[in-house]
Amino acid sequence: MVGGIGVSGGLRHGMVALCAAFLLSACEEKNTYVPPPPAAVTVAPVLEKPVTRFLELTGNTAAINSVDLEARVQGFLTQINYKDGQFAKKGTVLFVIEQDQYKAQVDQAKAQLAANQASQVQAEAEYNRQAQLAKQDFASQATLDQARAKRDSAVAEVANAQASLVLAQINLGYTQVTAPFDGAVTAHLQDVGALVGYSGPTKLATVVQINPIWVWFTLSEQEVLRIKEHLARQGRSLVSLTRDVPDLAIEIGLQTETGYPHQGKIDYVAPQVDPNLGTLTVRGIFQNDDFALLPGLFARVRVPLGAAQTTVLVPDSAINSNQLGPYVLTVSTDNVVSQTQVTLGQLQADGLRAIQTGLKAGDRIIISGIQRAVPGSKVKVEEGTIVGIAPPAVDQGNKPLPKPAGVAPADAPAKAAPSVAPSAAPSQAPATQKN
Repeated sequence: MVGGIGVSGGLRHGMVALCAAFLLSACEEKNTYVPPPPAAVTVAPVLEKPVTRFLELTGNTAAINSVDLEARVQGFLTQINYKDGQFAKKGTVLFVIEQDQYKAQVDQAKAQLAANQASQVQAEAEYNRQAQLAKQDFASQATLDQARAKRDSAVAEVANAQASLVLAQINLGYTQVTAPFDGAVTAHLQDVGALVGYSGPTKLATVVQINPIWVWFTLSEQEVLRIKEHLARQGRSLVSLTRDVPDLAIEIGLQTETGYPHQGKIDYVAPQVDPNLGTLTVRGIFQNDDFALLPGLFARVRVPLGAAQTTVLVPDSAINSNQLGPYVLTVSTDNVVSQTQVTLGQLQADGLRAIQTGLKAGDRIIISGIQRAVPGSKVKVEEGTIVGIAPPAVDQGNKPLPKPAGVAPADAPAKAAPSVAPSAAPSQAPATQKN
């Protein structure tokens, strides 16, 4: 009995040890590390196409001509021959000041001229008579000299009368205030019956010519130097730039407009940099047949810097930033992620960003799933295509936000390309991504 108990106890101890070993082995298998699968990302080769570099500035529109209409003679205002804001052609009579007094002065000057001309005829005849008598020794030299003096005096009086007539006609002409050029006339500042010109010129209105229209803007000293270096690489100089001013294109856009819909030409470049402000003044001229541009508006200005050059383009949403500056995530041929620092160029109208340095043709970048990619790790690659999205048409008074650049799978049509939201930081996720 004692022996049986001993055998039974040993059996139990053995079974316990066996169970413990089994449990330990099971735990070891459960805790075995299994690496996670590679992150899924969309990758596309960088896009290359000709891109024109632009200098982007700000400026203001200004009327090409703006003149105050003033009463230069004294009198009561008798007529206003236009509606406030009306467009007037050059020479159109806009205001009339009472003319009776000035017409009478013209008539008086004409009468005085006629009297002086008659005196001149009589004096001329007397001089000729005395000259003939003097030749026959029937008139003294003194008498001849007196006749000559009267003749010359009569001639001078006629000239004086002619000048007085001209002045009287000029003053009469000032009673009609005309448009000096084609333009819009502002609201009148004096009413019919008001006495004007009594203490000097009286402002009546202003004529503004806005077709064509100017846009003034300034270049900083640093921008001028950069332009000089850019021209030097083309074998040109600032002197040639000034000589070729009429051939330089310029584009502008207003605050409510997308892009730069207005095209014009640069027609003036200041000959020197302002030493007080360190700026160079430039002016562009634009046709304004539909009066879409008004004087005094703020304008975004864009000036092309030479001909288009082949440039690397990427979606703006694929660009992130760190302490070293902007970067993109590139993928090697064995699908390993790398962080590549880049130098940014200008944002294009289709939402793509030009890359000046850091990328080259054939490089593949991650355009979707950026937040899941870690530099140095492998990723699961799905091929995509970089596409740009044209900005929508602008509705007057309602400016839509420009659409960002998009990405599309390699086997999907371009029109079905999902958009990717712009990303300013690594933590920002694209609006559409493939999982």
